[in-house]
Amino acid sequence: METSQYDIAIIGGGILGLSTAMQLAEKAPQWKVGVLEKEEELATHQTGHNSGVLHSGIYYRPGSHKAQFCVAGLNNLVKFCDENEIEYQRCGKVIVATHESELGRLQDLYDRGTANGVPDLEVVGPERLKEIEPYVSGVKALWAPHTGIVDFAKVAGVYANKFQQAGGDIFTGAPVHKITRSPGSVSLETVKGTLQAKNLINCAGLYADKVATMSGEKVGVRIIPFRGEYYTLKPESHHLVNGLIYPVPDPRFPFLGVHYTRNIHGHVEAGPNAVLALRREGYRKRDFSLSESLGSLAYPGFWKMSAKFWKIGMGEIYRSYSKGVFLKDLQRLLPEIQNSDLASGGSGVRAQAVASDGTLLDDFSIIEGQGSIHVLNAPSPGATSSYAIGEHIAGLAVNNFGA
Repeated sequence: METSQYDIAIIGGGILGLSTAMQLAEKAPQWKVGVLEKEEELATHQTGHNSGVLHSGIYYRPGSHKAQFCVAGLNNLVKFCDENEIEYQRCGKVIVATHESELGRLQDLYDRGTANGVPDLEVVGPERLKEIEPYVSGVKALWAPHTGIVDFAKVAGVYANKFQQAGGDIFTGAPVHKITRSPGSVSLETVKGTLQAKNLINCAGLYADKVATMSGEKVGVRIIPFRGEYYTLKPESHHLVNGLIYPVPDPRFPFLGVHYTRNIHGHVEAGPNAVLALRREGYRKRDFSLSESLGSLAYPGFWKMSAKFWKIGMGEIYRSYSKGVFLKDLQRLLPEIQNSDLASGGSGVRAQAVASDGTLLDDFSIIEGQGSIHVLNAPSPGATSSYAIGEHIAGLAVNNFGA
């Protein structure tokens, strides 16, 4: 890459960066676009560590970016998978109320999903629930038959191939360690050389705030990493789960609670929790970065967030270190599940943007700077919405950067 000149540089080779690159190649084929990915492989972080759920758009506030992008994104992504022979399954999902006190929230989810245009939603009683998920216990459930599963890393790989076939360049093993701006240009220094570009698109995920700051933007948020840890069900226990089984989420907390996910490769995962990670890419309990931990501790928004959620946070840590506590939470949905059904599983890290007042950003956040676009918050359903988000960012680039 010895000093190459591009019209647009995209930082981040995850599913959003690659979707954006592919769709830029379609919308503005005259532009020279390059993608910089710090790892040797593409889609290795949030894209490669998530549960693979094709969300249907139930949880999100009507009119929000999440609601709009998720419903449109699911339809576009399914069509993309059909056209490119990417395997997916519409296995359906139940959101289960295990207590009468949750019925109001369950109805709210039905109303939200209906307002968002999610098709064929149905509130079902215990008998119908047993037909869908025979081992689940609940007083009522919301059945979403179009929710599905896919391998998002495979989707990202097809995005990348289409971008490269259209003439785009992808540089792996190329972390950006310095960004220098000059009028009408940006210089990105990497270990593989310097990439010169007229414009910048930041899809750096767990480091999106760092990249934005390096490029001179004042973003007012900090990425705080939360690790989600899973158990897997042993093969002889897979019969306990047909599709996707979720609890009614706690409105005080932005995460969905421990649930069961059958993935496209035939495994069944149970989890995740949501534990503060001590490193942005801290997939293991022992992963620690002094500088990144101090960065979180020095951020006023971290302490304001902690003041709001410390009790819930301590509970998540306790569950992280106690398989018995984790099991008890799992038994709320599946009373028959036992310790012997569970094997150790993987984990993922969610890039959660936190404002300086301690608010956890609930919606997607895509901001426009000088000759730049920054994706600052794109947690779940970011992967489901990837086609729609990429289309949106490519549209912003064409409008702002002048095709």
